[in-house]
Amino acid sequence: MKCPVCGYTESRVVDSRPSADFSNIRRRRECLACKHRFTTYEVIETVHPLVIKRDGSKEPFDKNKLLVGILKACEKRPVSAEAIANDIELSLTGSLNNEITSAELGEMVLSRLKKQDPVAYVRFASVHREFRDVETFIREIRKLQREDTDSE
Repeated sequence: MKCPVCGYTESRVVDSRPSADFSNIRRRRECLACKHRFTTYEVIETVHPLVIKRDGSKEPFDKNKLLVGILKACEKRPVSAEAIANDIELSLTGSLNNEITSAELGEMVLSRLKKQDPVAYVRFASVHREFRDVETFIREIRKLQREDTDSE
């Protein structure tokens, strides 16, 4: 680790502790040349899968892009879009798959929204499944109603 004062590359760790959410480790270091103390943070580098788009192109998974879509569906609804995006990101980074289709990603969102809020679910489904007319909305809502009465 390079000292921010003198540039010397050797230092010793004086103190080490995890952050409050255990997502990184805070280390206090001391430069072996000038004795200046400084803090570094160690973070686990996560490898995200590639998302295969409908047109066949591939792009790296972007949690923020996913979050924007979820936020639109959850606008003025009692749903934590951030929690859903975090949950999906966690399941993707824990997976051994290095590719996922955008359709599979959308279905992951839909399954979580369906459990939390039917309005947000229909909003997201209308974009993800490309609803073309009012009749498609009605069919999806009726399907939700049937599943709701079946589970009671």
